[in-house]
Amino acid sequence: MEQLLALFRIPELRRRILITFGLLLLYRLGFQIPLPGINLEVVKTAAEQRISGGLAGLFGIMNAFTGAGIGSATLFSLGVMPYISASIIFSLLVKVVPALEALSKEGGAGQKKISQYTRLATIPICILQAIFVLYGVIRNPQFGLTTGSTSILYSLSIILSLTAGTMFIMWLGEKISEHGLGNGVSVIIMCGIISMIPTAVQQFLEMSENAHQMAVTLSAIWIVTVLVVVYITRGQRRIPIQQAKLTRGRKVMGGSRHYLPLRVNQAGVMPIIFASALFIVPSVASGIPGLGWLQDVFGQAGFMFMMAKIGLIFFFSFFWVRLMFQPEEIANNLKEYGSFIPGIRPGKATSAYLSFVLDRVTLAGSAFLAAIAVLPDLLTSNLNVHPTIGYFLGGTSILIVVGVALDVVDKLNSHLLMRNYEGFMKAGGSGWARRKG
Repeated sequence: MEQLLALFRIPELRRRILITFGLLLLYRLGFQIPLPGINLEVVKTAAEQRISGGLAGLFGIMNAFTGAGIGSATLFSLGVMPYISASIIFSLLVKVVPALEALSKEGGAGQKKISQYTRLATIPICILQAIFVLYGVIRNPQFGLTTGSTSILYSLSIILSLTAGTMFIMWLGEKISEHGLGNGVSVIIMCGIISMIPTAVQQFLEMSENAHQMAVTLSAIWIVTVLVVVYITRGQRRIPIQQAKLTRGRKVMGGSRHYLPLRVNQAGVMPIIFASALFIVPSVASGIPGLGWLQDVFGQAGFMFMMAKIGLIFFFSFFWVRLMFQPEEIANNLKEYGSFIPGIRPGKATSAYLSFVLDRVTLAGSAFLAAIAVLPDLLTSNLNVHPTIGYFLGGTSILIVVGVALDVVDKLNSHLLMRNYEGFMKAGGSGWARRKG
């Protein structure tokens, strides 16, 4: 309680906390503004049915594609996923396009230009997804969502509304990053996930009334899962780095020793996102005559579904880590700045050693991601757990929430430690790491 009260004793930190909560409140208010001409009763009925086919099934596929709440048919239905998609695209392009790679190495000015390109790329992605929503769901006569005209002006109003909603969310995220706490876009995504907690708690309480033993089991699984996610997220493989000594006159410079940290979960949630996106293809292709068997094989949590998902997660984990962390570049940088790994020759030997260690660490991280990703599917299929409850027991949701929460705690600790406070968490965060060092 003393550390919690210390957060509000610092004027700057208090202001950042209030700004963050205020902007998140604006974000949640956008989900209360319906799109024009939408039959909200039909949307509510589809959301309550929670079936695998029909409108609710299509909403589920679209939500996985957009990372938002398409089924709510509100102003912020597209969410922040178009911006995330643009960011992922430019993260890949920076590694494969020489001009962008050179731009990224120009420091703050180059990163500012890439951020501007990402914002501009978000607009066409928003328009494409809005068109998909408009013609795939809203104007589909099978679902009967519209209550009024379906003219060109009405279609343009829907597209512009959805695009403007996403751009406003992107602006909120930038303001949170600038004036609030943590990465704004990540905090907004976490807020969207946490907003589903009341529904999950309601489903959990209803299940507890009928199956007390199952409720205790799920509670234990959730606690263990969170602890494991925190442990792996914080886990690092530290490679010792020795700086060469330089003698200038009577003064000896350098010679310090530090570490190159390789996180166990170096890829984050990206492999799960890529793997989940690919599973949209069988669901869509199953509607083609003669390909209905794809839905039977990959549309449920069976053996083939699990093996395919695990295989894709391992593949994308190695792909993403190898793309973002290049041992040859790290080895050249160490050699250029006069640093080396004790016992390893600079140059190719250092690159080979880093590649060997990185593969072992990535293998462990891939196994962890695969276990977290398939956990909700195992619970919902084998234990008949409600999908809303399983959503919080694994997958991208728990990884994002834990990762963003730890990042926010680190930001709070840094503000407190700069002002000689003990820290928000005595046994965790940057303060703990500093005392251990």
